[in-house]
Amino acid sequence: MPTATLTGVCPECETDLTVPPIGEGETLSCPECMLTLRVEAVQDGTLTLEMVEVQLRDWGQ
Repeated sequence: MPTATLTGVCPECETDLTVPPIGEGETLSCPECMLTLRVEAVQDGTLTLEMVEVQLRDWGQ
């Protein structure tokens, strides 16, 4: 029995991604560029992905 998977493309490095079922609003990391991505939409087995902005903490140094 085949396992259902979803596909998408990293908006930064354009790597093709194949992931297990995931829902809108969830996050994943691109295995190529290590960018954190958020699932914006899932349609017909294809993910629409957006970069998640990571704000680094200012330690006052």
